[in-house]
Amino acid sequence: MCLRQVLFQMARRPDLLCGAIVLSVLVVLAVKLTCSRAKNVVAAARPPVRFFSPDAPVVDLYLGQLDQVERLRSMAEVSLIFFYAPWCAHSMAARQEVQQVAKKLAKQVQFVAVNCWWSQGKCRRQNRFYQYPVIHLFYRRFGPIEYSGPIVAPYVESFLLRVITPLTYLPSRAHLEDFLSNHEPRVVGFFQFNSSPQPPGYLTYLSSALQALKRDFRGDVRFGVITSKHVAEAISLTEDKTVYLHRRLNSSLIFPKNERNFTSEAICRWVFENHQSVLQWLQPPGTKSHLLEQELLKGPALLLFLPHNPLGSEPSPLLQQVADIAVRYHSCDLSIWDGSFSWRSRCCQSVFLPHTSTSTCEVCLTLRPLTPPASSARCFFPAQTAEVFQALLRQCCLTQLPSLASSRTETSAACSSFLNRYSPLSHFSACCRRIEPHFNQSQTKEETDFQEVQHTGPLSVPPQDNDGITGLKCHTNRTLRFYLLDEALNWPLAMRLGASDSTNVSLHQDTSTRADRSCDASFAAIVNLKDETHHILHRSPAATLTESLEAFIRNFSAPYSLLQRHLVGEEDRNGSKEEVQSSDKQRAVSPPLLITELTTSSFLSSVMDLQKDVLLFYYTQWCGFCSVLNHILIQLARLLQGNDTITVARVNVARNDLPWEFMVDHVPAILLFPKFRKHLSVKYPDDLPITLPNLLHFILQHCSSADPADAQSVDTQPSGPAAVLHKEFQALRQEVQALHQARERLSKQLAQLWLDNRRLKFEVRSLEEKLEEQHREKSRQLEEALRRLQELADTSESLLNENTLLRVLLRALKDRTEAKEHPEVGKKESVQKKSHLAS
Repeated sequence: MCLRQVLFQMARRPDLLCGAIVLSVLVVLAVKLTCSRAKNVVAAARPPVRFFSPDAPVVDLYLGQLDQVERLRSMAEVSLIFFYAPWCAHSMAARQEVQQVAKKLAKQVQFVAVNCWWSQGKCRRQNRFYQYPVIHLFYRRFGPIEYSGPIVAPYVESFLLRVITPLTYLPSRAHLEDFLSNHEPRVVGFFQFNSSPQPPGYLTYLSSALQALKRDFRGDVRFGVITSKHVAEAISLTEDKTVYLHRRLNSSLIFPKNERNFTSEAICRWVFENHQSVLQWLQPPGTKSHLLEQELLKGPALLLFLPHNPLGSEPSPLLQQVADIAVRYHSCDLSIWDGSFSWRSRCCQSVFLPHTSTSTCEVCLTLRPLTPPASSARCFFPAQTAEVFQALLRQCCLTQLPSLASSRTETSAACSSFLNRYSPLSHFSACCRRIEPHFNQSQTKEETDFQEVQHTGPLSVPPQDNDGITGLKCHTNRTLRFYLLDEALNWPLAMRLGASDSTNVSLHQDTSTRADRSCDASFAAIVNLKDETHHILHRSPAATLTESLEAFIRNFSAPYSLLQRHLVGEEDRNGSKEEVQSSDKQRAVSPPLLITELTTSSFLSSVMDLQKDVLLFYYTQWCGFCSVLNHILIQLARLLQGNDTITVARVNVARNDLPWEFMVDHVPAILLFPKFRKHLSVKYPDDLPITLPNLLHFILQHCSSADPADAQSVDTQPSGPAAVLHKEFQALRQEVQALHQARERLSKQLAQLWLDNRRLKFEVRSLEEKLEEQHREKSRQLEEALRRLQELADTSESLLNENTLLRVLLRALKDRTEAKEHPEVGKKESVQKKSHLAS
């Protein structure tokens, strides 16, 4: 009411309304000015300070001056740009590593650090990095090459050295053979520098080597360059501007210049598409990543944790042993691997000597090619070696025949080796052997006479001495992939697989100390992600690494593997065995707990105790439902505390591996293992709430049904193997009885199913007959309805025709009637006109 009166007064007095509006505007302005004078609650950012120490040979652009980076980079041949954030802990940790590398390579590399977090800096405005720190390298105008490896001084220094010298110069055949003898992939480019300082394609090849470093920070794919035509002929390169990819397992390849563009990207892509590696280095980033999962999903993997020195010029002896095993494992042809990273291909020809029946001469040509021969290649002697073959027969076999004849051994040999003058990578060997014929039960005199006939044997490859590991990849369905990991960076992963903590060594130890470490420090494990199993290598003190690793691989590849699944428990993750034993002693001294905490090592001894009923609770530390049930288990344990025959236990299945027969498909889960009947374990129903009354009822129901006869037999039986066999026999007899009962139930079910099936067949047949009859009836009704509809349509059409005819007749009749009426009207009008005129 008051508001209405005020509005009425304002309507009568407009000046009052204008005054109210002006007063409101003034109040709003006053409030705004008053609030704007309040102090800012967010303090201004402090200006950045220098991140690196002043004595470090690093140009620190802590204000984010990105334009200075271009100037400094243009003045040096190789530059390292370190983008950091001052608050980032990873940047702080990497600062010491970069400073250490900068002090060594300051004369060769320009080190620049840029603060890319300062909001007023140009680096922050132009770049959007998702993590810090970020390292970019530039080789002259080529770049950036982002470093993706671990930011540790030896690895960063090794990567810088790869960028400084991306190509390896190969001046002689010895250098070429040494370069190609490594197990890692190798690429060789042939360019003649006679015509010009930089022949065509050389810079492109150099850029392809730098492109490869973007994909592989370790530089496992090495690039070499040949400038001598004589050296290039060793690998059959005759044409200039040729790129050769050396492959150890298959035939080597030459870059197809006619099919692909000769660009750095195309060469790098071709190399990584076609190269072959028997060993692959893995470096998990330490954060959430699918790198390890992607590799393990490819199949069973052999993980080898080895001490690795990135700055080593030569591979360590330990790595050479592993590489030799890997190469022989992947070698599926008949060529021979001699263990020194070179191939030996032998072609032999046997000749029975004249005037003898028990002596033969075998001449072999042993080649040492730079590339492995194809498995399908035919073994043959070169044409120019025919005279050498004849000379060997005269010089070796014929001269040594008397000594062989005087020998009384069944089989004796005298061999000579001659260097082939045609090639420094091959040599001849000739052996004269005295062979005595051996008869077996199925051999006849005619067969022996046939064998003594003089003949010349065909060229063939002698059978290779199979060591059980050579070519195993092609003879098993459980193919292994070999992966190497630096133990100094990835030892926590090895500990999770079952390694001890005593062999862990930091990467920052002295290089000589790490190089002199024994082979005992290595750790190997086979992980089969498909079967969810893994096995670890247990080495004996008397066996070498090669023998242990070969036996480990053979046992895994066997059709019925002898390797046992390795179970990792909390004692393996938390400490050594001595620490676990000391903790067990402390637990023995301390008062007993209400709930027994089981681990992998104590699981079977506690659960399979025949004198106790064990209620086992499966849980994990991340399961919220499991934590809710803890108070119920504690109350249950307190109620059963005075009963020595019932044990309440729990096991963390996320930290303790258990045998497959004791695993559950979900947590929380409760299983009861009754005494004397461990093979008849009972699972707590999933649809029953886990409460204290329900648990007590579950325990009493299944524990009270123990057979006293079984208990008496257990008490009366003596301990030892006989008691164990008796228990196993009783368990097998119960299982047989259960199988008989199950067979009877299955027979009854099958009979009932047969009757149901027969009944269903009769019902289906009757239903089909009813459906057919209904179908015929409906069809007849539809036909009758169609006939009636057709009659109605015909009748309607005839009626329409008649209606149209009637309309026409009516129209004609109407027109005729109108025509008769019009003449009479005309006559009347004419009479009226005449009378009007007469008047």
